[in-house]
Parts: sequence; structure tokens; C-alpha cells
Amino acid sequence: MTRLRSSQSWPRSIQAKPKSNIKFVFEGEEEAGSPNFGHILEGNKALFSGDVWLICDGPVHQSRRPLVAFGARGIATVDITVYGPRRELHSGHYGNWAPNPAWMLLNALNSLKNSSGRVLIDHFYDNIEPLSDTEKRAIAEAPDFDVELKKELWLGATEGAPKKLIELLQQPSLNIRGMASARVGAQASNVIPSTATASIDMRLVKGMDHKQTIARFIEHIRKQGFFIVDTEPSADVRMSHARVAKIVSKEGGYNAVRTSMDLPISKEVVRAVESARGPAVKVPTMGGSVPLDMIERALGTHTITVPIANHDNNQHSFNENIRIQNLWDGIELMAALLTM
Repeated sequence: MTRLRSSQSWPRSIQAKPKSNIKFVFEGEEEAGSPNFGHILEGNKALFSGDVWLICDGPVHQSRRPLVAFGARGIATVDITVYGPRRELHSGHYGNWAPNPAWMLLNALNSLKNSSGRVLIDHFYDNIEPLSDTEKRAIAEAPDFDVELKKELWLGATEGAPKKLIELLQQPSLNIRGMASARVGAQASNVIPSTATASIDMRLVKGMDHKQTIARFIEHIRKQGFFIVDTEPSADVRMSHARVAKIVSKEGGYNAVRTSMDLPISKEVVRAVESARGPAVKVPTMGGSVPLDMIERALGTHTITVPIANHDNNQHSFNENIRIQNLWDGIELMAALLTM
């Protein structure tokens, strides 16, 4: 459902012509991890070359002020499946005897983070590139919208408090994005499940390697007493080990990148954004993941993200939306960037 704010106005007519050569790139596999994008860029460097790539993915600041993000977090995703009996068993007849994979998975997941949100995987935070003084200053100057967000989202507390959202987005995260075992609600039955599965995403910051992060995740689960496989385990494997976990890493992970805010092109982008939309919020790294690493590595260029969507657009969930005012604002913003 689209929404208008009462002060909506049509975009101003802009007659200026572009001052640079402009190329448009539309990449249709980003939500699937961009498995082919890097290969396409590598094979067509001359076609895709440029001094800077401007990305419009993501939301503006929660205050609805324009946002310029000089980096994006990388991502690594895994699915972990834990095994119990070959088939579901009656929870009365076999309870306290047959191992319950949902409990085993719950204990394994609980070992990944502490109560304040810090990831407990060994060496998870190694090699993270520290923020520059300019980047730290940008974070300090960003508007504090946490209180309003808590009210909007009905949150009694936040993970990582007392740090603010913008500070925590500069750190890596580990998220359970879904879980499944047997059935719940009206479909629930008194059984010991046969399997339990969780899907995990890990958001990475500059300095972390997505393949190494997955390897550290697997080693952590191994230390919890699980025999690790990457294909469906046979009867012999399941009977030979008390705990078996299948861990499959998703194709298409990538690393984080961060462009310096002190570059001339970075300052020029900020000037263009603010000329069209007023004072901008500047962040070293936005929370979402975009395959900018593939672009920078293949082409030796810089990437800067200037999003236009509303923060409450229900991204990746039900009733995903865009405010019409954000479209009008975005038209003016893109025109300013194309003519800077």
C-alpha cells in the first residue's frame, strides 16, 4: 500500500544536462546473492568501468532525511539441520528417551550469542578494519532516532544497548532468519520431531572474509559436540554419532566494502544530495548487504549508496511498500546526482 504525506509536491522541473558519461546497470539476482554478477563484471570490464558507482538500494534515514552510505555490510548465510529419530515419534511413548532435535538445535543456537548480542564464535571479530576519525564524527553527528523507533516497533529494549542503532550497524551481526521443526498451532501434534532446521545470516563489516566466517561458524557448531556433514546423512552416520548437523552454506556470499568519506568524489556526492534534498545523514556503512565488493574488486572503482525508499517499507516482509513522496524526492535526488 502506498502512502502520501499531506505536504506532497510534484518534483521541480530540472532542465540541466548531465556533465558526465552515465551508464545504467540493472542487476536482477541481488536477492539471490548475485551469483553471476562478479563473473559478468570481470568479463566486461571496459563496458562497466567508471569513476564511481552510485547505488540507490535501501532506505533513507528513519527521520526521513536523505542518507548517503559510503559502504555496505557483506553477507554469509547458512542453513543448519539437526537430526533426531528417523521418523516422528509419540512424545508420550518415547519422551525422555528419543533425543529431540529441536532442543539440540536450540542449545546450539543459544551458544552463538550472549544476552547483549555479542557473537561468541571464536575469532568472529578478528581483522575488522577500524573507523576513521571522519567516519566516527559522522556517526556522532547523525540524528538519534532510537527512542522514536522503539515506540514505532513496540520494543521494550534493544540488543546491544546502550549503543545506538547507527553504531551497531558498523559491527557484524548474526541473525536467525527462520526456524522450522514439526508443526505448531492448529497443526501441532504430540510428537518428537525428526529434524530441526534454522536459517542463519551473518552481516559482515570491512576486514571480514565471508568464507572464513562460515568456516568459523561450522567449527563453533563442531565444538558443541556435533558431527558435521554437508549432505543428507546416511543411517550409518546418524547411528554412529550422538549429534549430527548438516550445514550448507548458501551460494553468493560476499564481503563488505567502505569508501572513504574524505575522497573528492565522496564530498561531491554529498554536495549534490544536499543541494536537492537538504542536510544528509552520512553513514560509513549501511545495515543491509549489497554486492559492492564484486563491483570494486572487478573494476577498481568506488561505490556510494544514495537510497530513496522509506524506512518503514516492510522490506523482505509482507505488505512491502513505497511512499509516493519518496518517489518524488528520489526523482529530484537522482537528477541532482546525474548533473553534478
